[in-house]
Amino acid sequence: MAKKGEALDAGRLRSFVERIERLEEEKKGLADDVKDVFAEAKAAGYDIKVMRQVIKLRKMDSAKYQELEALLDLYKTALGMS
Repeated sequence: MAKKGEALDAGRLRSFVERIERLEEEKKGLADDVKDVFAEAKAAGYDIKVMRQVIKLRKMDSAKYQELEALLDLYKTALGMS
């Protein structure tokens, strides 16, 4: 790693920066694609908020999901909601 006052490998630095820029562009493109799919689902009558929640839950591991469900049930019962 080049420290202050030392020579820098400009070619390597440029390569890193360009790779990061390219990946950032790809990430933006993917985010736009996801946005388009949500818009399509909404146009088909699906509730986007619920879909986002389902996606979040599907990312959880089974134990974490079960713990969340148990706590949610406990809280709802305590508040007279179930």
